[in-house]
Amino acid sequence: MTTPVTYVIVHHTAGSSCSSQSTCITQTKNIQSYHMDSNGWCDIGYSFLVGGDGSIFEGRGWTSVGAHAPNYNSNSIGINLIGTFTSTNPTTAAQNAAKNLISCGVTRGYIKSAYILKGHRNVTATECPGNTFYNTLKTWPRFQA
Repeated sequence: MTTPVTYVIVHHTAGSSCSSQSTCITQTKNIQSYHMDSNGWCDIGYSFLVGGDGSIFEGRGWTSVGAHAPNYNSNSIGINLIGTFTSTNPTTAAQNAAKNLISCGVTRGYIKSAYILKGHRNVTATECPGNTFYNTLKTWPRFQA
C-alpha cells in the first residue's frame, strides 16, 4: 500500500468485548481465525485491533492493503475496536489507544497529517461501528461523514 494514506476507517467487531490482555488476545485470535478460515483471507482484514484494556494488536499493519472497507482498502488504515458499541461506548482506554495509534501513524508518515476519519458506515452500508460509538466518533478530530 502506498503511504501516507488519506483515510482512517473505524470499526467495531460486533462481538464480545474484552477487558484484559489475555481476553483481548483470545478475541483477536478468534477474529483472525474467522477471517482466515471462513473468509479465506491471508490475515485479519483490519490494520489494527484495539482491546478494552487499551492493548493494540497488529493485523495487516501500516503498509499492507486491508480487507475492511470496500473502495477504501488501498488508501486507508482500518482500526477495529473489539466489542459491540450499539448502546455503549468503548472504554476510555480503548478510545485513547485508538487516538494514539492514529497520532503514531501520522508521526511515522503512514497517515497524512490532513487525514479524514470515517466510521465504517460512512463508506459502506453497515451499522458499524455501532450507534453509540458512531456518535462519539463524530466528535473526534478530523471526522467527516
